[in-house]
Amino acid sequence: MFRPLELFIGLRYTRAKRRNHFISFITLTSTLGMALGITALITVLSVMSGFQKEVRERILSLTPHATLYQWNGRLQDWPTALALAERDTRVSGGAPFVRGEVMLNVGSQVSGAILQGILPAQERNVSELADKVVIGQLDDLQAGQFNIILGEQLANTMGAAIGSKITVITPQANTTALGTVPVLKRFTVSGIFSSGMYDFDRSLALIHIDDAAKLFRLGDSVSGLRLRLSDAMQAPRVAQELASELPDSYYLSDWTREHANYFRAVQIEKTAMFIILMLIVAVAAFNIVSALVMVVTDKQADIAILRTLGATLASIMGIFMG
Repeated sequence: MFRPLELFIGLRYTRAKRRNHFISFITLTSTLGMALGITALITVLSVMSGFQKEVRERILSLTPHATLYQWNGRLQDWPTALALAERDTRVSGGAPFVRGEVMLNVGSQVSGAILQGILPAQERNVSELADKVVIGQLDDLQAGQFNIILGEQLANTMGAAIGSKITVITPQANTTALGTVPVLKRFTVSGIFSSGMYDFDRSLALIHIDDAAKLFRLGDSVSGLRLRLSDAMQAPRVAQELASELPDSYYLSDWTREHANYFRAVQIEKTAMFIILMLIVAVAAFNIVSALVMVVTDKQADIAILRTLGATLASIMGIFMG
């Protein structure tokens, strides 16, 4: 069977006994280093990409793709605002919310938390919160019943369970004859949710939006409107275009802004790992080049004979580097 001359001679060299075993050792270790470096590079980048995708999916299962606010901090007449937003076909649903920072107290345990008032029927249009409730149901949040659903880590920290009474303390204050006192309200724990994200499970508590509006003294107003888009990856562009279509009193934020620090940290880690592994590959490549230089130096006599027999420079390059 016919084989190219360069391949035939090159294969003979691989079986020939070497005069300098050190060169063979360097060549072998350099090749293995290159192979291991590239394998590690592909593996680590794949793991980091998969981790980033998993984190993004978990965050998007609980947070809106975009959020609509009014500049004064209170969204008036949210059904009208939702109707305006849904005129854009890329908006697939929306739900109002009330959000504020509070202190929670159970017995001797006190912890800060983010209290979010939601409308259970509407919330299913923008998130998967209902599927994350592991004890109780999202529909247990009924207006006027003052039920509360806690994140799993928050409930463990507070020592709270189903039926526990929990006191919510808000930054708002009542002025009485005895002075200024904070607004307190007792809630009953009716459910626990687990999102798989520590930040959410440790700091988030859910109540009915009407109870939250009373607690934060918003009247008929809400904090904003959570929007779900047909394509979450287009959220920055859609939010910008939608903001230009709405009246000037509205403004929008998207999930890439609200969680920018988290994803930036993941991207920095991914870039750092890429640089480190590329340095490993570069060192292995340098060793391979060094080994090739030593091989050529070691085979100068053979190269001279091949040139005398009429071998071209291209053929010699193919024999030793092909």
